[in-house]
Amino acid sequence: MHRLALVLIALCLSLPALAERKQSFGDLDVHYSAFNSSFLQPEVAAASGLVRSKNQGVVNIAVLKTGKASTANVSGEVKDLVGRSHPLSFKQITEGAAIYYLAQFPFDQREMLRFTINLTAADGVARSFEFNQEFFPDE
Repeated sequence: MHRLALVLIALCLSLPALAERKQSFGDLDVHYSAFNSSFLQPEVAAASGLVRSKNQGVVNIAVLKTGKASTANVSGEVKDLVGRSHPLSFKQITEGAAIYYLAQFPFDQREMLRFTINLTAADGVARSFEFNQEFFPDE
């Protein structure tokens, strides 16, 4: 499982390589990434309960308070450009000092998706942010 945490954290921090994917709220930083589930190795997907598919994406959220992993209640939704919405059901993964939240979502074709992420950290304050990302089904 330690290897799983390293792989997911590496994905979170490296996708995309050109820009850090982070939203800051004071001393709370939320790192996020979204990627095709087919990028995961089969054993990593199985260990985290994810389905590998050319038409399934994964959202990875990591919450850090003053640089240390922190728990949160995380929810959200993903919408396509015509407004079809899919709720995101996050599950918490804890491995050693690492805590992150994963959710899967479907997509049918090459499309731009809009993600809305809602979280309530241990301090009880609700926060939300949005981001867009284009997805391509694997051939």
